[in-house]
Amino acid sequence: MTDFQTVPIADVVRSILADGVIDEAEVSELRKRLYADSKIDKEEAEALFEINDAVKGKANSAAWTTLFTDAVSDFLLRDETSPGVVDEEEAAWLIKKLEGDGEIDANEKALLQALKQKAESLPDSLNRFFQ
Repeated sequence: MTDFQTVPIADVVRSILADGVIDEAEVSELRKRLYADSKIDKEEAEALFEINDAVKGKANSAAWTTLFTDAVSDFLLRDETSPGVVDEEEAAWLIKKLEGDGEIDANEKALLQALKQKAESLPDSLNRFFQ
């Protein structure tokens, strides 16, 4: 397995996707990598969506859903410009990611529910995902 701590995030994604699933060990290593600096940046959040789109419907570790929802929620809600809130710019990014592969999968639905529970406010542009 690739040492997730010392390689670019793109290499981490390639390593995880090599076998088409994300297992418990990969989730654990990825979590350590993502939270090493205590924050999730845009490149990391985009990598999470890339992984999620590639492994959906596979026999992934159950911990993957938790990591995906926690980390993307943290990216959106623990930023400096709008902490606790999904602002319009973040919502536009999220919508693009959700709709990018033509379907909203179970992990993305879990992410939306987590945001609904955790966010102090969500923009109207996200309302259609909660109907």
